[in-house]
Amino acid sequence: MKMLKMLLMAGVMLLPCVVGGQTPEERFRNGVQLFFEGRIKESLVEWDAQVAAQPSSLPFHWQRGIALYYAGRYQDGRDQFEVHQKVNPEDVENAVWHYLCVAKLESPEAARKVFIPITDDERVPMKEVHALFAGKGKEEAVVAAAAKAGGEAVAYADLYLGLYAEANGRKEEAKKRMMAAAAAFSAGSYMGEVSRVHCRLRGWKAEPTPPVPGKRAAGELPAGATPR
Repeated sequence: MKMLKMLLMAGVMLLPCVVGGQTPEERFRNGVQLFFEGRIKESLVEWDAQVAAQPSSLPFHWQRGIALYYAGRYQDGRDQFEVHQKVNPEDVENAVWHYLCVAKLESPEAARKVFIPITDDERVPMKEVHALFAGKGKEEAVVAAAAKAGGEAVAYADLYLGLYAEANGRKEEAKKRMMAAAAAFSAGSYMGEVSRVHCRLRGWKAEPTPPVPGKRAAGELPAGATPR
């Protein structure tokens, strides 16, 4: 997801209220750690408690939406990505995860009919990824754009090509792409951890990235920082 969102604790200021002996900030951090460990349902216990204590955080909580997809709570995931669209309207990744939930609930064809239009996500290769999921682009265009840009763009291409292949029943291609994404993302990337969790949940070998000494984990705020 967009780097701006990576720096937010589910997007809004978490007030110092306490629920169940923990603040919303602590609930968020717990959920991140549990998700990275592949403990999806447990991560949702934390994040559901977080948004129950602070409903204003719900529209910003794209991390929860991804976890809902992996928990098989596809309608809840669809709802989460639809409400997130209202506060982050130009994010191709949000549109794609919404597509994935609808494809599971109904079909890829149904997902394309309600695919969220995006016109201003300038990250490479998001334009090509959006066209692909919309049924208007080619996988080769995603690969070519990512190869030209290099770096993390290649990892994002593999991630979304893998998710596209899986949504359309091409399991071997999905495995190949997702394994490549899990290896290509840099340490500390939230979507890199998503790709590794995906692989482990599918029974493919992909270990979580060990933390780098002195570097914050993906989704973690600096000490003392106030989330916006």
